[in-house]
Amino acid sequence: MSGRARLALCAAAATLMASCALLPLVAEPTWLLQLVPLVAVQTGVGAAARRVPLGRPLTVAAQALVTLMLLTLVFAREHALAGLVPGPDTFRYLGELLQQGADDVSQYAIPAPLTDGIKLMLIGGVLLIGLLVDTIAVTFRSAAPAGLPLLALYSVAAGLSDGAADWLWFLVAAAGYLMLLLAEGRDRLAQWGRVFGGAPRTPGSPDPGVAAPVRTGRRIGAVALGVALLVPAALPAMQGGLLDAAGTGVGAGNGNGGTISAVNPLVSLRDSLNTDNDRRVLSLRTSTSDISDLYLRIVSLDEFDGTTWTPARRHVVGVPDELPTPVGLGTDVKRGKVRTTVTAADWYAQNWLPMPYPPSEVKVAGRWRYEPVGMTVVGDHGQSTRGQTYQVTSLNVRPTAEQLADAPEPPAALERAYTRVPSSLPKEVSRTAKEIASGAKSHYEEAVRLQDYFAVNGGFQYDTSVKVGRGPNAIVNFLEQKEGFCVHFSFAMAAMARTLGIPARVAVGFAPGTPQADGTVSVSERDAHAWPELYFEGIGWTRFEPTPTRGTTPSYTQSDTPGDALPDPALPSKNASSQPSAAASPSESCANELRRLQACDSPSAAAAPHPGNGGPSPWWLLLVPGVLVALAIPLSPLLWRERTRSRRLGGHPRTPEGAAAHTLAVWQELTDSAWDHGIPPDESLTPRGAAARLVRLGHLDPADGASVHRVADAVEQVLYAPRPSPGAGLAQDVRRAIGALAGNVSTGTRLRALFLPRSAARVLWAVSDRWSALRARAAAVRPPLRRPSGQQN
Repeated sequence: MSGRARLALCAAAATLMASCALLPLVAEPTWLLQLVPLVAVQTGVGAAARRVPLGRPLTVAAQALVTLMLLTLVFAREHALAGLVPGPDTFRYLGELLQQGADDVSQYAIPAPLTDGIKLMLIGGVLLIGLLVDTIAVTFRSAAPAGLPLLALYSVAAGLSDGAADWLWFLVAAAGYLMLLLAEGRDRLAQWGRVFGGAPRTPGSPDPGVAAPVRTGRRIGAVALGVALLVPAALPAMQGGLLDAAGTGVGAGNGNGGTISAVNPLVSLRDSLNTDNDRRVLSLRTSTSDISDLYLRIVSLDEFDGTTWTPARRHVVGVPDELPTPVGLGTDVKRGKVRTTVTAADWYAQNWLPMPYPPSEVKVAGRWRYEPVGMTVVGDHGQSTRGQTYQVTSLNVRPTAEQLADAPEPPAALERAYTRVPSSLPKEVSRTAKEIASGAKSHYEEAVRLQDYFAVNGGFQYDTSVKVGRGPNAIVNFLEQKEGFCVHFSFAMAAMARTLGIPARVAVGFAPGTPQADGTVSVSERDAHAWPELYFEGIGWTRFEPTPTRGTTPSYTQSDTPGDALPDPALPSKNASSQPSAAASPSESCANELRRLQACDSPSAAAAPHPGNGGPSPWWLLLVPGVLVALAIPLSPLLWRERTRSRRLGGHPRTPEGAAAHTLAVWQELTDSAWDHGIPPDESLTPRGAAARLVRLGHLDPADGASVHRVADAVEQVLYAPRPSPGAGLAQDVRRAIGALAGNVSTGTRLRALFLPRSAARVLWAVSDRWSALRARAAAVRPPLRRPSGQQN
């Protein structure tokens, strides 16, 4: 075997060995067995191309083409010519499958189920890493830099997993990289013949024929690997941070709990509140006629580190036939039983079971486990609510204000666990809480004052588009801005209650749904909600509602404070109504073409904000940029254009200066989009002339042309009018014009506008300008050359 062939095999082996670190991230390892022959074919094509020989760029191009054909064969053969040759339908389908994979990994914690989308991300990502390793180590004969993509692959996987066998995957990945380095060293030595071979080979030599430098390299590699394994074991463990697995959701439990993966509740909540479609999530049939308190609770977030609220990792057991009485609920508190049948939509894949709280009996089919402390039911090994119908019997606990006010002190252990706040929490939070609760005679009165401060008399407004930042100062920013949505209100009230010594946690789920004409209750995506739960001995965990215009205010917390605590009927949670609706809740999705053009109606055109306190770090935020870093390179023009378009068209100007900047930004987006579709910009024309030229060359009909001219008129207002009047709906006009331009060009032009937009040249121009400016500044500070003494001009 030649040295380069051996190097190619070692590169493929190193890629596969590093990819083993991804095994703990998904529930099934079958994807790795499917990956092995694909990597073998990719490596074989590279070896054949180098043997022909082809040039280096042609070798890489051939491997990339074969890699694409392999992915087509495995994932999209029904959409390809002869099941192998990709076409426009193939790219469209792979894009949809990739988006599905991104949605899946945003919904599941580790280990995630092996869906088709996740499998494409894993196999496609490793193939791209393998192509990079083969190109660097074999085609360009430089094995050491090939460790960078291998390091990215291993680091992300190792950082996300929290298994006890992480050292094993490190050992495997490190051995693969050392094997690649040794193969390269042997190949280089072989090119020098036996100059460095040392003494001649003698019979009975323990390692005949192996050069001394090769033996030395092996020894050095073995020592380095041993040091890398043993030294970390002797050092103190490092825990916490973004890669701390505790922030990903419910973890593995002992007993018969098994390994649990669960939907990230805050990611689901944020996406639901900012969705373009208000699809039906759940359909309920319930025995109660008053649904104002029929909140569906998914999970409780009971660990607070000053930045994030996360579910605690606890043991799970089999779902018992009859659930125990909730902790802290006394016999003298009035209660009733409510029976509810829940039917989940076929598309809704949630691992936690939405249920009224507190449940006393659950009948559900499938692999489910029960977490006793939080009284939640969670799916095991990928089990989800998709299409499930289940029955829940729950308690309708109706405490009085007097019982809450007279509640004794909670148990010491519970109080310590649920009143703990980190030292990083700004002092302004506790100071504000004490000011609000000043003069209160009980924890109950303090809690009601906090609720009324947020929901009634504090001047707060509900807004899903607000951004208050991340980290410990997020709650302070929210208290100052007085704008946010349910996550901000519930997080802030729970944190402030803890500073007052009231045990508190946050519940995530759904507010009461809307009654339908057929007697059911429809719960939609925008009913997703978060609310604080405070503990009172003798009553247990008790719901409060600090979010204005959302949900319903509990009867036991209604105070005499002036104001209206009733929800705004114009907002999605108009759910306290007892009158049935004549029509079913909207469940149809926006048309695909309108979705592509971003023309679907939405209550908020702004991107969904991060939770005010940072929220748990979803593992896909680390997985996608790490494992698929190679995929982002060829797609970087597309990603840059999408980000630029979103920034230009998604602004919300609140000042005249902001309105002017927004107008110029949407005009720039229209000009660049026309350039991407084959109409280069002409800077010599006025906005009116440029608009007429764009309409003429783009073959736009009168309605679409009117949209272009409206934008141009707004630009002329900004440029020439003494007091420009801001135009409304400019972003929508631009989206309509872009859609019309795309519809009037060929498929090839559309694909080029998508993947290789001409306007991406602005990035190169900007880099060139910055480089020229940097050189000019460097030349300005460079000292002048001094002539030798005696030299004349």
